[in-house]
Amino acid sequence: MEVIRSAPRSLFLPGTDSLARVRTTTKATPPPNFGTFHDAPRNSSRPIVVCVARKASVEIKEPSLVIRERQLGKFQVSEGHPAPFGATARDGGVNFSVYSSNAVAAALCLISLSDLSKGRVTAEIPLHPVANKTGDIWHVFLKGDFKDMLYGYRFDGKYAPEQGHYFDPSKILLDPYARAVVSRDEFGVVAQKDNCWPQMACMIPAAEDKFDWEGDLPLKLPQRELLIYEMHVRGYTKHESSGAEKPGTYLGIVEKLDHLKDLGVNCIELMPCQEFNELEYYKYNSVMGDYKMNFWGYSTINFFSPMTRYSSAGTRNCGRDAINEFKLLVREAHKRGIEVFMDVVFNHTAEGNEKGPILSFRGLDNSVYYMVAPKGEFYNYSGCGNTFNCNHPVVRQFIVDCLRYWVLEMHVDGFRFDLASIMTRGSSLCDAANVFGSPMEGDLLTTGTPLGSPPLIDMISNDPVLRDVKLIAEAWDAGGLYQVGTFPHWCIWSEWNGKYRDVVRQFIKGTDGFSGAFAECLCGSPNLYQAGGRKPWNSINFVCAHDGFSLADLVTYTNKHNLANGENNNDGENHNNSWNCGQEGEFASIFVKKLRKRQMRNFFLCLMVSQGVPMIYMGDEYGHTKGGNNNTYCHDNYINYFRWDKKDEASSDFFRFCRLMTNFRRECESLGLNDFPTAERLQWHGHAVGVPDWSETSRFVGFSLVDAVKGEIYIGFNASHLPVTISLPERPGYRWEPLVDTGKAAPFDFLAEDLPGREVAIQQLAHFLDGNLYPMLSYSSVILILKPDLTSCS
Repeated sequence: MEVIRSAPRSLFLPGTDSLARVRTTTKATPPPNFGTFHDAPRNSSRPIVVCVARKASVEIKEPSLVIRERQLGKFQVSEGHPAPFGATARDGGVNFSVYSSNAVAAALCLISLSDLSKGRVTAEIPLHPVANKTGDIWHVFLKGDFKDMLYGYRFDGKYAPEQGHYFDPSKILLDPYARAVVSRDEFGVVAQKDNCWPQMACMIPAAEDKFDWEGDLPLKLPQRELLIYEMHVRGYTKHESSGAEKPGTYLGIVEKLDHLKDLGVNCIELMPCQEFNELEYYKYNSVMGDYKMNFWGYSTINFFSPMTRYSSAGTRNCGRDAINEFKLLVREAHKRGIEVFMDVVFNHTAEGNEKGPILSFRGLDNSVYYMVAPKGEFYNYSGCGNTFNCNHPVVRQFIVDCLRYWVLEMHVDGFRFDLASIMTRGSSLCDAANVFGSPMEGDLLTTGTPLGSPPLIDMISNDPVLRDVKLIAEAWDAGGLYQVGTFPHWCIWSEWNGKYRDVVRQFIKGTDGFSGAFAECLCGSPNLYQAGGRKPWNSINFVCAHDGFSLADLVTYTNKHNLANGENNNDGENHNNSWNCGQEGEFASIFVKKLRKRQMRNFFLCLMVSQGVPMIYMGDEYGHTKGGNNNTYCHDNYINYFRWDKKDEASSDFFRFCRLMTNFRRECESLGLNDFPTAERLQWHGHAVGVPDWSETSRFVGFSLVDAVKGEIYIGFNASHLPVTISLPERPGYRWEPLVDTGKAAPFDFLAEDLPGREVAIQQLAHFLDGNLYPMLSYSSVILILKPDLTSCS
């Protein structure tokens, strides 16, 4: 920011303790009111006097920070209120409130849109350490014309990294509670002078800010009925084949919601869309001939603000239009019966380690917001340089306030918490004397220690608003804490079931020793969730997600191929449990390609017939490939874009299969149970009826399931390289009819009622079905439905 400084390191002159250089003439009592604030005339050389105390014994002189004179107008300034946090339109003005326990001075910075682009502060209001502070909360109330005006803060105090303090009054800081952040306008475009980190500022709310929700209410779909679609806001419609009017935006998703409805999706999980800087990793990538981006967005700058560059409006109207576009997406999704979840990243922020930028939390109160050791080092359980101090009282209240905002104001239906195990770790307790009443030597064991009843998870779980929405934990972190099945849950938290992913991948590719574990997965993983009082729908089942291989690549590549990232293939996971079906890469024999299609259908069928909540990753429904790249975090290009042209090509093949399978799951009463199946409903089978094989060498799992709608269903998985003929349960007066066989070529892989030639296809198997038998190809799966035997009745 462009300022003229009279002191090189501090907002104060040497020896002073107040931003406004307060000199006490009698005892320091807060002034009852402040005068009207004016900027200096353009032809004046006097520094701006931001406030003048009246009727008080405190003499407030001109601040040592001299600001270039900018036209601002008039503001009436008064003490303000400590609550609520953030900027709040009220009483004909705006109240500003922000927390900092270790700062010794603060100032509110007002920045016009034109000055922001030039890197200048328009005007600055020092906050009086008595009148504008309650406890550890700094506050001020302003009346005036805020049109095209933004705000930020300066804070001063110790700059002592070895003590965990990073106060730097040269930095303009974002308010953690800001509702929108304004900086660059267009995604992926650097600012002037190739600046990837231009000054950011916060939107000032106005009383007239409104959005027409058109009567929108939470859908509150039963979780057991959900089918989750993990998607990227920009990637979904950015490719030119989308034909979207507003590609790569919230409105672009609205244009393509009907595809999701057609697929059978009733819940979208948005990858991070809270304000982040996509230019964080900006660097020329000679391999791709473009620039590396932070495409995924797992590096949050501000948690209350929707990503402005995901909106078609950008920063127009100081970010208000971006807020409304996000709201419109939620509203239109709800109209189609689709819930909206957010992937939130409360485990770390974009400020990184000690070499990272000072943007907000670090400059406000680093030792509060981050886990720091007694000598100032950053704990790094996130693998991203810092760890958010989630269980500190102030920080956990911040997180709860943020989640409430997205639910109450933005109508979000649920959250997926990235690296959620960090939220169960003990907070930094470096000030032992304050916490325990006496000093303690060395680092405390409680810092980062997993807690049985983490205060933050307790608060969220028992919050009257948040306990009524869907809460999903990624139950591990980069520090080695793995809590799948053991995450503190209060019987309401669900988990990304990473064990389901690993077991299903192993079994379906034909690895010995997984038949029993695979059966547990099909039942909703009772081995993980039943003893703790949870239900099958607490398991979020997935085979693929944004992080790792796509479904098509899972059956095309045994090894990762991440050279496009420009890191010599050293990044990304090495243990993918993938199999290329005999040849590495997309160029393969016809036999291998047919096997790959079978395996893709096997994985998708498994997801749809497993108890629990299935989640599919954007593009997997048509077989999107990333070329074997399992870590595409940095690509703002075709690698991560949904290919609508490819989806159309696959409409008669894999997409049709996926659409019919999701519809089948929705029709079946038994494939979304509220509790784990018992022997009254489910019977296990091997090659022979009622004789399951759980041995180490078994590669077949079959079961029959009583269904209130379909009557009875038989489902079988043959993960062997050899074909088999299986026996089907005898049901006098009934006959088994094939519905799905992944070993068949499309469209006969799914014998839908309206399929031409369906009866002929069934008749060709009559000699097997007459004997309650069914032939299965290697690496295939089947679904058969019990039907009345009309021939026996005649």
